[in-house]
Amino acid sequence: MIKGNLVELRAIERENLPAYVEWLNDPEVMMYFGPMEPMSLAEEQQWYDAQLKQSNTRNFGIFYNDEHVGGAGYSQINWRDRSAEVGLFIGRKDLWNRGLGTDIMSTLVRFGFEQMNLHRIFLRVFEENARAIACYERVGFTLEGRWRDAEFRHGRYHNMVWMSILEDEYRAGIAQ
Repeated sequence: MIKGNLVELRAIERENLPAYVEWLNDPEVMMYFGPMEPMSLAEEQQWYDAQLKQSNTRNFGIFYNDEHVGGAGYSQINWRDRSAEVGLFIGRKDLWNRGLGTDIMSTLVRFGFEQMNLHRIFLRVFEENARAIACYERVGFTLEGRWRDAEFRHGRYHNMVWMSILEDEYRAGIAQ
């Protein structure tokens, strides 16, 4: 388990999968994240089995007050270049806007640099998702660029913002 100030990141267990199906089928939760079509429990079980075998992915369940509340992790892990994409979602909407996202991302970044030996952590976010961008900036991510009309969702194209944090930026921030 990986402890943050508010949350714990734990291995995803098979019994957690029904909660993911519920969240991944909630349009409000998936507004800026995840699949764009309904997901069945069977499909989620297939994803679970496949991700256990991948060496370039690390997924975690997010737990708050010992309750499973969302998912987070790393994808596109490049061990040679020591880089990875990070992401998270909080499925429990009653816990939005309580600082959990910042704690989750801080915990992921700390784990990425201090345990996974990463050099660069990056992410993609919808340009209009101001709440997420503010969270990432609080953790130390900086803007790298913008991909115009990069994703079609909800009947229109959306710009994607790319952000990253480097190991020396992280270390400078914790040394202060």
